Order: sequence, then structure tokens, then C-alpha cells
Amino acid sequence: MAAALPVFYHGAISRTECEELLGKKNKDGAYLIRDSETIQGAMCLCVYKQKVVYTYRLLQTHTGNYTLMTAGGLDETFFKNLDDLVRHYKRKNQGLAMHLRHSVKRKTALLIQPPKRPAPPDPSEAQEKQAPVPEEDHDYENAPDSEYVEVLPD
Repeated sequence: MAAALPVFYHGAISRTECEELLGKKNKDGAYLIRDSETIQGAMCLCVYKQKVVYTYRLLQTHTGNYTLMTAGGLDETFFKNLDDLVRHYKRKNQGLAMHLRHSVKRKTALLIQPPKRPAPPDPSEAQEKQAPVPEEDHDYENAPDSEYVEVLPD
């Protein structure tokens, strides 16, 4: 059976939502952990200090241990679970902008739900569908509303 997720883990909230939650707490050392928006499978430890939110990348190793990404040359410390990691960074002078003091707890339980199966196709809609255009027929580079930009050498 999987261990319960800690109450300071907020899952897939945005950076903006995170900053709002920490700002509402308005206490130096307030913290939470959320999923990274840019790296799939990574998390972020977010810490509030003097109206600024500091974000640290948290990675999980293939063995299941957690570590905070460090600057080049610094030794990584590995933790068996998120509670151990937080316990460590509650101590002063561990390399964070501010040691962890006040957890921001999520208000709702996080449930892991199985992926939803697509609904079976409605036979009456089958006639209305059009065949997709093959990929090679798209000319993205020359489309007037394209976001692609042609880069020319200097």
C-alpha cells in the first residue's frame, strides 16, 4: 500500500497559485511542495521569505529517494521520503534562502484516479467526421498566422 501524500504537497498547482497561497500565509519560512510545470516527474519546494517565493527543484531518483537539485560542485543529499526532506530543511543553514517553518496545507485530499476511458463512438456521428489532412500537407512555415519564424544567419 502506498504511503499517504504529505499535507504540504499540493500536486499540480501553477506557480501563480503557489505564490498566492504562500502570500496569503505571509510568514517567512512558509513552504509547500508542488509538481513542476516544466519538468515532468519533478517537483518544486517553494519557500516564502520577505514577500519573495524561492523555488527549488526536487527530483526523485530511480530508487525512489528524493533530492534537491544543487549547484555544481555541491554534494547531493538523498531522503527516503518528502517528510524526511522537509525535516532536514527545517534546520537552519542547510542552503535554502530560509529554513522551513510553516507548512501550507492543502485543503482537499489528493486522490490518484485511474485514467478515464474514452466514450464509445456514437454511430450517428461517424458519417459527420472528416478524414484528417496528412501531416506533409501542412505548410506551417508559410502560413500567415503561423508562430514559426524563419531565422536567417548573420
